Amino acid sequence: MTRNGGVESPSPRPRIHQTHPHDTPHFHSTVSERKLRRFNYLIFVFRLAAFCFALSAVVFMIATNSGSPRWYDFGAFRFVVAANVIVALYSLFEMVASAWEISRRSTIFPECWQVWFDFGHDQVFAYLLLSADSAGTEMARQLRGIATCNAFCIQSNISVALGFAGFLFLMISSLLSGFRVVSFIINGSRFHV
Repeated sequence: MTRNGGVESPSPRPRIHQTHPHDTPHFHSTVSERKLRRFNYLIFVFRLAAFCFALSAVVFMIATNSGSPRWYDFGAFRFVVAANVIVALYSLFEMVASAWEISRRSTIFPECWQVWFDFGHDQVFAYLLLSADSAGTEMARQLRGIATCNAFCIQSNISVALGFAGFLFLMISSLLSGFRVVSFIINGSRFHV
């Protein structure tokens, strides 16, 4: 009940009607806006690096000489190629999502979905890439013991090493997206203010 007999006095500004506590827009100072922008650029750079290394790993594995054994003759190397293709495509999608977020200052999906989507997929694909490169490492080690090992062995070693580098950058992206999840749980926003 209001002081003037139950009639609300008109306000020069319209009142904000909340239906849920998370509906209020978050206040961001210019300093926090710059921090958020730098954070998004950092995530973009790590996703770009993961994309480049995963794509390079695929190219090195597939581009073998015709006289030597082929990558598709070995199950572990097929796993390495498949995992790196998946990670390259996922990293490309996430680079587009990061560029969208930097340019539009909003996420592609609703914020709650976006933070969990990024974190969950970063985790799954990082473990996928780690297991594929571990299997590829063992296969490359076994091939090194064969006397007929030639340029294919060198290229498979390079491909596996590039895959591990892609895993490293995907792991760092996963840590950053984990930070966003924790910030979202604590503050209701993907970046602490």
